[in-house]
Amino acid sequence: MMNGGGRRRIVLITGVGKGLGRALALELAHRGHTIIGCSRSQDNLNSLQSQLSFSSSNHLLLNADVSSNENVQEMARVVMDNRSVPDIIVNNAGTINKNNKIWEVPPEDFDAVMDTNVKGTANVLRHFIPLMIAAKKMEAVIVNMSSGWGRSGAALVSPYCASKWAIEGLSKSVAKEVPEGIAVVALNPGVINTDMLASCFGPSALLYQQPQAWALKAATMILNLTPADNGIRCIG
Repeated sequence: MMNGGGRRRIVLITGVGKGLGRALALELAHRGHTIIGCSRSQDNLNSLQSQLSFSSSNHLLLNADVSSNENVQEMARVVMDNRSVPDIIVNNAGTINKNNKIWEVPPEDFDAVMDTNVKGTANVLRHFIPLMIAAKKMEAVIVNMSSGWGRSGAALVSPYCASKWAIEGLSKSVAKEVPEGIAVVALNPGVINTDMLASCFGPSALLYQQPQAWALKAATMILNLTPADNGIRCIG
């Protein structure tokens, strides 16, 4: 039995270089689970690899940009070659626009948010759900990271809000497409002190909980999700 979630799981987390993804990867590894992680920053992956040195599991950290379909396709090939099809996927990779009214947001900034937050999630679903089905994963869980702003709205971050509303709709729709035995859920993590929050809130981001504190609770919740939770919206 593993610490905090029964049997050993293979967990794919995108955006493990920093913030919530990194904190969640470390917490799950501490509980004995195997991490497959990706990030655009090789330096961040190297430092995470060092932090994971306590673990005897064969973690797999890959330099990949989820906004690139080709990158994700190659990542899926490497995962197959390693015979490490995930039991749990956490689509965490994300970005946010600089605070601006929509008519002042440069087109390339809008595209960057959509490419990572929406297309990046879709790319992972496109290439990894078939692997889960082929591997006959009967208790598989896919967690798509949403936001409180994916269920409301906020001035100056409309591209980000739009991307997270898209994640909510994507998650609901894909939940109706996957076969029995796979759950797809949208998770609103709450307000956490990350670089992304600091870009919006400035120094007041320090008033909110740290990613490590969030990961303690989030890991337990994610590990306890089952196929019966397919289509739900989680907060935590």
